[in-house]
Amino acid sequence: MTASTTIKLPEKLKTRIARIAKESGKSPHGVMVEAIEREVERTERHRQFVKDALAADKSIDAGADVYAADDVHAWLQQLTKDAKAGRPKPWRK
Repeated sequence: MTASTTIKLPEKLKTRIARIAKESGKSPHGVMVEAIEREVERTERHRQFVKDALAADKSIDAGADVYAADDVHAWLQQLTKDAKAGRPKPWRK
């Protein structure tokens, strides 16, 4: 289900949207909907990233395993060659 809304755009932005729509074969409405969808998804991903980072920080403070970045990078590189590569050892528990 869709709902209508009204948005007031500066004339220069409206012109830019119209140009992009024409070049891409889309309607200005379609261009705006896609742009809003991308921004909403980006904002949601960013918020989840921050939430996950804060949870990881709390987990580390509570004593979770911590790995050296060089060891993790080496392990990830090894995984590209061998799916059964052993995990790195934590340097702090």
